[in-house]
Amino acid sequence: MPKPAGIGQAELEILSYIHDHHPVTVRQVADHVAATKGHTRTTVLNVMTRLVRKGYLTRRKSPPGSPADSPAAPGVYTYAPRVPRPELLRTLVGDFVSRALGGSLSPFVAYLAQDARLTDDDLTALRSLVQTLDAKQGEGGGR
Repeated sequence: MPKPAGIGQAELEILSYIHDHHPVTVRQVADHVAATKGHTRTTVLNVMTRLVRKGYLTRRKSPPGSPADSPAAPGVYTYAPRVPRPELLRTLVGDFVSRALGGSLSPFVAYLAQDARLTDDDLTALRSLVQTLDAKQGEGGGR
């Protein structure tokens, strides 16, 4: 998949909701966003259209004769994430490191060490990642 374009805060919030509830219709997302953020259906539709265009979402028309338990009536579009959440998050973090940190991980590591509130599970995951990085370095996979 080609690298998708950057994503804004409103797009990220809607994409997160869709990741948790897919497949969904614009109406379902708009109802949620209206209740939590106060945005209108038109705004939600515009954001979802951008997310499709940027490659973050897929859009499919429900076929005629869709089952009653389907999220959409026949002929209504449903939306789903194009990539799994872990892959999306890796892409977003990579974009952040590249754009905001100029490719340097040092400010991010400093944040983790000084300001982040890490759980025991977070620390265990970080230790595992460091071990994986050490192993890659030992295989000649370093820079």
